[in-house]
Amino acid sequence: MSDVMIRPATYADEAGLIGIDVRTWSPLHAVQPQPDPGEPFYDERHTPEEILVAEIDGRLAGYVRIVLPTPLRCNAHVRQIQGLAVDTWARGRGIARRLMDEALREAGRQGATRMTLRVLGHNAPARRLYESLGYTVEGVLPGEFLLQGAYVDDVLMGRPLDLTAGQQATPAP
Repeated sequence: MSDVMIRPATYADEAGLIGIDVRTWSPLHAVQPQPDPGEPFYDERHTPEEILVAEIDGRLAGYVRIVLPTPLRCNAHVRQIQGLAVDTWARGRGIARRLMDEALREAGRQGATRMTLRVLGHNAPARRLYESLGYTVEGVLPGEFLLQGAYVDDVLMGRPLDLTAGQQATPAP
């Protein structure tokens, strides 16, 4: 298998990221309507600075979005995953795991001490992945979403960042 490279996203990645979103959209993990290929990926709330991408032989294979969960200073030690996708052609190669691992490292570099995410209750594959990475269920909002005629739970998961020797938690600006 070719080497997977994880790097920060750029504006030049936008078309590739739109394509990934269009190809990977599913009611298994999405509460938003199916993305329109003509809509931009980046906007005033979503910028390249919060996204890491995976590449295989120069081709975008997936991404993870890492954000501050709120604008509150007292919450600045937390980062939240608000998007993870691996293109259909690149699945089964451990790319989601690699992206999630690098997201933890990036959050640590930003001074975070904790990572959280939300996952739909019926998304068993994603929940297994997150649990294998040390995330635990911290709360459940029962029937939070009505998707395709069925009520679906919103599962809140989180984990502490493992602070290694020499890495000190500092508040984000």
